[in-house]
Amino acid sequence: MYYTKIQLYKQLEQINAPKKSVVMVHSSLRAVGDTEGRGEGLLEVLIDYFTSEGGLLCIPTHTWAFNDEFALDMMSDKTCVGVLTQIAARHPSAHRSQHPTHSTAVFGNPEKAEEYIAFDSVSQTSTNPSGCYGRLYTENGYVMLIGVGHNKNTYIHSVEEMLNVPNRLSKEPLNLKIRKKDGTVVMRQLHCHRAEGIGDVSAHYPKYEPAFRYNGCIVDGQLGNADIQLCSAVKMKNTVELIRKRSGGAELLSDDVPLDEKLYK
Repeated sequence: MYYTKIQLYKQLEQINAPKKSVVMVHSSLRAVGDTEGRGEGLLEVLIDYFTSEGGLLCIPTHTWAFNDEFALDMMSDKTCVGVLTQIAARHPSAHRSQHPTHSTAVFGNPEKAEEYIAFDSVSQTSTNPSGCYGRLYTENGYVMLIGVGHNKNTYIHSVEEMLNVPNRLSKEPLNLKIRKKDGTVVMRQLHCHRAEGIGDVSAHYPKYEPAFRYNGCIVDGQLGNADIQLCSAVKMKNTVELIRKRSGGAELLSDDVPLDEKLYK
């Protein structure tokens, strides 16, 4: 099925997606399907909708998967998290944060957007509680998953940083290069995501979904052909915190065994 921009906009209205908040979008263009303007058209709809009443739209423009000379090259639109993120990285209205591995393109009021991304220029961890991901919690914002699952929900990494979950960051920092838009090169030290003995801990984040649903974190909807989940950042953080408290801080993400319902009900 082909979807016009108007139809996409109405789908967002149907779930009462917020227009005055901060929303971080993780997406699969393939899942959305055939839309007016393709990826550029979808991004236009998202920008128009989420910034129309003062809100901010955040699109990940991560570069963590590359082993290039520059961990982040602000003169390039190369990203490792999908086509929409590349479109966002080169968009003329994007305010892109200078995080070496987990940069974010933010759309909306220029002053608000620049203030929102400011801490990423000094962050020494991948998803710092004071950076673009952590501020979803302090700003009472949302994560919107478009055609993807919670294994793509990078915000949970930030929640784990907030809660000081052990075995989530590298013990020693990496020395990384950033090339700014003016060509200036700067060095940054960064403690990256690392879970010894687990590997990709985010692959097990979908274990949290039943708990998120039970605790009212998620509103379901559709955008194009894609199923979407609009997730409250505050409620997700509170749910993970509850689970960790009831488990006595046990490591729960080393496998795909479902969480015991007693941990969150």
